[in-house]
Amino acid sequence: MCGIVALYASGPVNQRLYDALLLLQHRGQDAAGICTVENRTFHMHKGMGLVRDVFRTRNMRDLLGNCGIGQVRYPTQGNASSNKESQPFYVNAPYGIVLAHNGNLTNAKELAKELYELDRRHINTTSDSEVLLNVFANELQNTTQGNHLTEDALFGAVASMHKRLKGSYAVVACIAGHGMIAFRDPHGIRPLCIGSNIAEDGTTEYMFASESVVLEGSEFTLLGDVAPGEAVWVDELGKIHKRQCAEKAELNPCIFEYVYLARPDSVLDGIPVYDARLRLGENLGKEIKKQIPLEDIDVVMPIPDSSRPAAAQLAKALGLEYREGFIKNRYVGRTFIMPGQAIRKKSVRQKLNAMKVEFVGKNVLLVDDSIVRGTTITEIVRMARQSGARKVFIASGAPPVRYPNVYGIDMPTSSELIAGDNRPTEEIRMEIGADALVYQTLEGMIDAVGHFNPNIKAFDCSCFDGKYVTGDVTPEYIAELERERLESKQQKKKAESED
Repeated sequence: MCGIVALYASGPVNQRLYDALLLLQHRGQDAAGICTVENRTFHMHKGMGLVRDVFRTRNMRDLLGNCGIGQVRYPTQGNASSNKESQPFYVNAPYGIVLAHNGNLTNAKELAKELYELDRRHINTTSDSEVLLNVFANELQNTTQGNHLTEDALFGAVASMHKRLKGSYAVVACIAGHGMIAFRDPHGIRPLCIGSNIAEDGTTEYMFASESVVLEGSEFTLLGDVAPGEAVWVDELGKIHKRQCAEKAELNPCIFEYVYLARPDSVLDGIPVYDARLRLGENLGKEIKKQIPLEDIDVVMPIPDSSRPAAAQLAKALGLEYREGFIKNRYVGRTFIMPGQAIRKKSVRQKLNAMKVEFVGKNVLLVDDSIVRGTTITEIVRMARQSGARKVFIASGAPPVRYPNVYGIDMPTSSELIAGDNRPTEEIRMEIGADALVYQTLEGMIDAVGHFNPNIKAFDCSCFDGKYVTGDVTPEYIAELERERLESKQQKKKAESED
């Protein structure tokens, strides 16, 4: 889960790209980068940390040009501690290309080997995004054959990419002297929307972004979403071209985007995230009614921020009082996307503070958007009890997260998931220390989100049901992921002990 943006404008784009990345900061706090294009010259700056920390005035002055891309990174594949893997990535041939990517390639290792042995291209990092860029560059080299870049050649390169790449990818890229391009994988797992704006000089500007809130915040009109398998090219003259480049394309967006990842004021693939979360609350309320006597619940409280809509709607549907019992420190990052279990656990108390007056002597129902590793919710239950709660009930707006996510969310091994290996709900309840634990059903979640766009036949719900929409994720692949994860943790632990 990263955030990407691309802008073709009539004037300088540096400040506008910076502002867009601020609106995407929730999607990644590990690193940030911007690359602009001035005629055929690329200007790039990237670094580790938040957008506000990476860019200074001197950096912004150097980002010249009226076309550019940016990214905020949340690490899935690669080395999270290395600035070498910050995006955008650059390759000098053909033409010169910079690229930013949101998602995760499931065949990155095989592709890296092919690129070196067959295509004679060297990959200098462990990032799958660099692999993706080189596949694009190689296919573009093949379709142009040294000739001028045409519409057919560009879209042909994307079509060839779709045949080689597996996994999830939403991509924005700039090609020196030829404009910018955006495309999505044939399942549209990760979001990517497009908007336009009429500049003061009367020309049309185009913006691509991971979430519609970026377009609205930049005063662009949302035109829609880049379709799965589709490529959209804005050429050097500002003319837009679209083409379906995948032989088989079907929209299967990641349902976790609506549950947790996206901002509530975004619209993804025609589904208003806020409305979907309200409906999640309604459906969760039905499950609570079956499992907990309503007279036992004194108050409903959200665990801020992403569970607020669901908790409020749940309380309304059940006729229960809704209160805010936790106050959030907004200057601490989202614990789910912080690398390292120890950092996550420590940051919970820094992130949330319980108001004792709302807990003393009450039976509280705490609503969370989802429960992943269980570290955060366990600490929150403890905080509620320490603040005087008589009983603490937990409700999750999502079903149990039981399987690794291989499409760009940091849920790599079943052993790290509190509900992994089909662990019974009662065992989970006991571990987190709650008096009751109620999960959303898979059917309830799909109904809540899918209600707003009936044209979506199926979502990627792989972290909940273990069904991977790309069809290439095997038990052997998952086992290899777990082995690599364990080795990485052991190496990190060893390095820390040596220090």
